[in-house]
Amino acid sequence: MSKGRVLITGAAGFLGSHLCDRFINEGFEVIGMDNLITGNLENIEHLFKLKEFEFYNHDVSKFVHVSGELDYIVHFASPASPIDYLKIPIQTLKVGSLGTHNCLGLAKAKNARIIVASTSEVYGDPLVHPQTEDYYGNVNPIGPRGVYDEAKRFQEAMTMAYHTYHKLETRIVRIFNTYGPRMRLNDGRVLPAFIGQALRGEDLTVFGDGSQTRSFCYVDDLVEGIYRLLMSDYPYPVNIGNPDEITIKEFADEIIKLTGTEQKVIYKPLPKDDPMQRQPNIDRAKEILGWEPKISRAEGLKITYDYFRSLPDEKLYKKEHNDFKDFIKK
Repeated sequence: MSKGRVLITGAAGFLGSHLCDRFINEGFEVIGMDNLITGNLENIEHLFKLKEFEFYNHDVSKFVHVSGELDYIVHFASPASPIDYLKIPIQTLKVGSLGTHNCLGLAKAKNARIIVASTSEVYGDPLVHPQTEDYYGNVNPIGPRGVYDEAKRFQEAMTMAYHTYHKLETRIVRIFNTYGPRMRLNDGRVLPAFIGQALRGEDLTVFGDGSQTRSFCYVDDLVEGIYRLLMSDYPYPVNIGNPDEITIKEFADEIIKLTGTEQKVIYKPLPKDDPMQRQPNIDRAKEILGWEPKISRAEGLKITYDYFRSLPDEKLYKKEHNDFKDFIKK
């Protein structure tokens, strides 16, 4: 018997597709929605044959309607890498503002609980380390990353407004750097960039002097935290990420060792507003959700590397294509 119906926006993306898998495995009927501006239908191809899954090619920045009852909304539609949101800045702002407003309106109409995907980017280039949920951040709203940072900050404000004014059941997850199978090799984020360069025999590119830090969480751990938060009764932001912090230079060395390549590290200027530190304080997640990451970086990197290594050469050297048109509902 079904546990209920859940709408997942951004369903063909890296995180959205893993969330589709989780909710299907938990016994839910899943409605996936994605306009495929950055998503890839190959991520959810295996779900098309299931009666519990349906997919709609739709931009949530436009009016969103779902027939029948709806119990949960998981709003994860958004470009999520610098290459994407620098290329499509207005769409990034629209999905965080108009898209969030539409999903919140649908949640209100259906009396559904909604969780929205926020980000560690709401902290900007933080002056507090590690970052706690009560830190307001250090964000440049008119810099190149501002379109993403401010879209997510607005998303949080709109979500809390619906919670306080309409008494809507809302949840906010602040996601820190996450990795795993189904990431795009060409999306510009550091982990797929390093692995892709290693697989192509290229030197690894580090921006700045490599002293900036990141904290990487394996996707299965992240999905577990998101699921627990959605099923909790806590309406305020919660950091979900792995506090195991590492410098980018150290991370490049790890990738070279993992891949067994002989590439060297080359250095290029640091992009504007690139954060110097990223480390989540996860005390709130531990206390409220009983959650903390279980998968070590060494274990997760091995799984991720094996995934990337299994991709055909055209994926390694070219952009992905979406060609499952027969499965898309307009």
